[in-house]
Amino acid sequence: MRAGRRTVISAFLLSAVLAVAGCSSTEEGHPNAVGEAPGDGGAPKAKIVADPAADAKDVEVLKPVRISVTEGTLTEATLTNTEGKQVKGEIAADKLSWTNTEKLGYGKTYTYAAKAKGTDNKDVELKGSFTTMTPAKQIRATVNPVDNATVGVGMPISVKFDTAPKDKAAAEKALKVETSPTKVEGSWAWLSATQVDWRPKEYWPANTQVSVSASLYGVNYGNGYGRADVTSKFKIGRNQVLKVHTPDHNLKVYRDGALAATYPASNGKDADPNLNTPNGTVIVMAKEEVGDFSNPRYGYTNVKKKWAVRISNHGEFIHENEENRANIGKANTSHGCVNLFEADAKAVFDAVLIGDPVEITGSQANFPTTSDVNDWLFSWDKWKSMSAIK
Repeated sequence: MRAGRRTVISAFLLSAVLAVAGCSSTEEGHPNAVGEAPGDGGAPKAKIVADPAADAKDVEVLKPVRISVTEGTLTEATLTNTEGKQVKGEIAADKLSWTNTEKLGYGKTYTYAAKAKGTDNKDVELKGSFTTMTPAKQIRATVNPVDNATVGVGMPISVKFDTAPKDKAAAEKALKVETSPTKVEGSWAWLSATQVDWRPKEYWPANTQVSVSASLYGVNYGNGYGRADVTSKFKIGRNQVLKVHTPDHNLKVYRDGALAATYPASNGKDADPNLNTPNGTVIVMAKEEVGDFSNPRYGYTNVKKKWAVRISNHGEFIHENEENRANIGKANTSHGCVNLFEADAKAVFDAVLIGDPVEITGSQANFPTTSDVNDWLFSWDKWKSMSAIK
């Protein structure tokens, strides 16, 4: 009897131990904090996975955050930044994944939390956090024309970087030009290590609305990362083109292809190519009511002229020069500028927009392609070859 009683007691104790061990195993739960209903007798089928994974470091800010589930559907998903604000995102229509729609910040920690219901009707959840990268160098960019500008039909779009991007193709791929009401053919071209311009194949159609988006934030240039996105929305004005055929000693203004005005002019000296008004298509770059044309190299200082319209950084302007009145309309005697009578210079000054094309022909010399604004000095095929995207 005593031996049998001990056997029953031992069996009872063993059963109790097994029961305790069973409870302990259930409470440990899923390693990804996947919950299951008490006493359900098995692990949930649904599994939630996050990318980036929990505790990931130096995550690229442009890397999409994706929370996905298998054998279930997401019921909730959030991503919260260091300040406790939720990052914008959305669950897919099939409820199998969540992705952020808002870009991440540099050097920040993000916390995610997600819940799902499995095909077995069991609830699971996932929590974790990761940290984004802090770039050693951030590269700034600007875009021109600026918002709300109205410019001429020859105006290029310029994006300039404060440091030359090593990976120019990566930078260029982040740039986009949209036009309305019609689509305008054009291309990007690198004019220097720090400047890329977009130019239409032909002059812009009049009254075109242009939207530029440079989605450069987070772009890896190979020697730094984009500091910020930049955008611009501007308008193309009326179609106006200035034409100078230097042997004719005049400047002609065309509107919509029709001659609108002719002004007598004196251009650069014909005999000296260094003093020619060079051949080529340039644009109106800037306007000054009074310009300083001092040039000690040629022996004149403190020379001020009215109604100065800059057409290159090579030194050429359209401006009044009453001191050269005797030659205006008769002979080319300037040092490269287009000289006009004062009243005519004022009329041109008032009529032009930044970006109006100026087409010059008839000279011995051509404009050098080293000027800051030289977009129209290249053939279309050459222009396209200057893109970093092949």
